[in-house]
Amino acid sequence: MKCTPTRQACQRLTAIRALLLGQQHDAVAMIFNVSARTLTRWVVAFNAKGIDGLVDSPRSGRPRAIDPGKALEYADLIKSPEQAGYTHWTAKKFHGHLCSELGEHVGYRTVVRWLHDNNFRLLVPRPWPDRQDEEARRQYVGRLAEWLLDDNVDLWFGDECGFEGDPRPRRRWAERGSAPTRVKNGDHLRTNFIGAICPRTGEFAGIEMGGCDTDCFQAFLDHANQDIDFQRPSNLLILDNAGWHKVKSLDWGRFTPVYLPAYSPDLNPIERLWQLLKDEWFADFVAKNRQQLIDRVEQAILWAMRAPDQVRQTCTIKTRL
Repeated sequence: MKCTPTRQACQRLTAIRALLLGQQHDAVAMIFNVSARTLTRWVVAFNAKGIDGLVDSPRSGRPRAIDPGKALEYADLIKSPEQAGYTHWTAKKFHGHLCSELGEHVGYRTVVRWLHDNNFRLLVPRPWPDRQDEEARRQYVGRLAEWLLDDNVDLWFGDECGFEGDPRPRRRWAERGSAPTRVKNGDHLRTNFIGAICPRTGEFAGIEMGGCDTDCFQAFLDHANQDIDFQRPSNLLILDNAGWHKVKSLDWGRFTPVYLPAYSPDLNPIERLWQLLKDEWFADFVAKNRQQLIDRVEQAILWAMRAPDQVRQTCTIKTRL
């Protein structure tokens, strides 16, 4: 009676003890405020299974949630699957590990719900270079922090982006067992856009080009110098290390070139703007000819140029690696 996990089980065992001590059936039922039929069921259960017959067993139905006290431990495990001997997690793998190795008694859907509630998503890793110079990256970030504190300096981030007429389909929710399709013409239509953004103001300038080379980049510089209303005396244009960015004959105009550390696209915030445009304007878009593709690119670029607040939010400069 003293070791039962619940008050209800203790009450049932106390009633059985009273009967074993010679108390009348009706009197015991009255004392414990149950019907005579209920008391009889307790007696039958006790005769069949002993004490185990009166202790509550796990109930069927919706599985209980994951213990909130272990949420941080499990979140760390998701981020570092090598702790459990895995290279990556799927929801099925993680559910199996929780149940078989960590003793959790939760359903698969509970685990999936917990993953979403804790801001985990099923994402496809992007390729990442292994030739980065960490010291050069730290030095660049240090200079970047100094530039941000200088009221005479505006930072511009430039890059080229290719837009395709039948881009990769975007993931979507669909009914289980269905096979969603998307048109693909296989014509491999493609055009390029050269642009630059100023994260402080949200200003975005650029031109659509058929390709990327020194002449195209010079055309972009000429256009940007004419189109941009420069607000500060020093304007640093931060670029990757493409060959046409380093040609000595380039006329930079009001810009001063600065080059990112090698293999460091994550340090260029305009990359996030390209991804946003592709997600919002080119997911499941199929162009039947080159003009349709160019028209779509122009719509997307004009949307970004007319939404400086969105550009500022998307292209926030990160000063930590």
